[in-house]
Amino acid sequence: MTITMLKTATKTPDTETDTARKVVTEMLAAIEAGGEQAVRDYAAKLDGWSGPIVLDQAMIAERMKDVPQSVKDDIAFAAGQVRAFALAQRDSVRDFSLELSPGLTIGQKLVPVNTAGCYVPTGRYAHIASAYMSIATAKAAGVKTVIACSAPFRGESIHPHVLHAMTVAGADMILCLGGVQAIAAMTFGLFTGKPADIIVGPGNKFVAEAKRMLFGKVGIDVFAGPSEVAVIADAAADPLIVATDLVGQAEHGHESPAWLITNSRNLADEVIRLMPQLIDALPPTARDAAGAAWRDYGEIVLCDTREEMVRVSDDYASEHLEVHCADLGWWHENLTNYGSLFLGEETNVAFGDKVSGPNHILPTKFAARYSAGLSVHKFLKPLTWQKMDREACKRVAPVSARISRLEGMEAHARTSDVRMTKYAPGSNVDLGKPVEA
Repeated sequence: MTITMLKTATKTPDTETDTARKVVTEMLAAIEAGGEQAVRDYAAKLDGWSGPIVLDQAMIAERMKDVPQSVKDDIAFAAGQVRAFALAQRDSVRDFSLELSPGLTIGQKLVPVNTAGCYVPTGRYAHIASAYMSIATAKAAGVKTVIACSAPFRGESIHPHVLHAMTVAGADMILCLGGVQAIAAMTFGLFTGKPADIIVGPGNKFVAEAKRMLFGKVGIDVFAGPSEVAVIADAAADPLIVATDLVGQAEHGHESPAWLITNSRNLADEVIRLMPQLIDALPPTARDAAGAAWRDYGEIVLCDTREEMVRVSDDYASEHLEVHCADLGWWHENLTNYGSLFLGEETNVAFGDKVSGPNHILPTKFAARYSAGLSVHKFLKPLTWQKMDREACKRVAPVSARISRLEGMEAHARTSDVRMTKYAPGSNVDLGKPVEA
């Protein structure tokens, strides 16, 4: 049993991290000190935008007035898919209460955060889908206020298609801001007076680093990096479809890894042959991004067995994982580390990215080993509660007192003592030996 690297990446996801960290550190310090004016300065300097930051309904309507009905219909369908899936997720978790023992009732109450910030990137591409992926999911969770941010597009306000998607998804407030300044503004409540409780959405390395550095002051969805794809394929897979799907995700950017894991040398060789052809056939922007990504981050791993393929895939913990193999049920049962799984040739990442329903905001950089993608659960707090009557209190208090004293925590124990004195005066219950030290 052997694992052979037929193509090895020359860079890792952390290659550019130090540069991003330095830039973001300086920007966050400036914004925290300078507030809204510092944000405006960065918007003018980095995005060439000195227009309104907060878009009112009249501005939104004017910007969207020329959006074709066919585009509106497509966005409505896709947003509806995502909303339906998110509502089903919400229905899968529930409040409950349980009388654990006589007189002692415990429970869980699912409470949505009050304010969510949803970042929708606009740079190399206008990420229409990211608007409804984040905003519709937050609304399905019951979030009261959703603040959406996206950068100006080509010297004007937010891309009209992105803006329409934000509106359809249910955004309550929309800011024309991009990059680090957008993440900082949502975190500190600039322009809105409503600091976000959680910030979600994909972005470039600077956006990802800003979210990472602000985590703690604000919740975040995932520790994100460049988009990733892995394809597991056996000898029966179609090499053209496999290669096309790898290129389809490498298009995201210069630092987007694309990995093939296979037990077929013939398939691997054919994919290696096809990749440059498919990349060269792309329009310039996509060709530049996919070419660099495949050159620097692409890998092909040749395995002997499907068990080895599973092990390699779980080590990579890819954001997106496609399986082009026989016996799809076996793969579904045995694979454990991935952001989202796409089973069969008919089911590809682009469908999930745009329209099929499950969220496309997913963990990268190995975070799929311990984390899942964006869902309604990210916006919900499963808050616990408990209530007991006096009889239950008299059963619980002595145990609490004794354990507290075993731990050396006398003040804790006395919260039990005082209740036993009040509720069971004269009782001869063992409350443990008082702490003397």
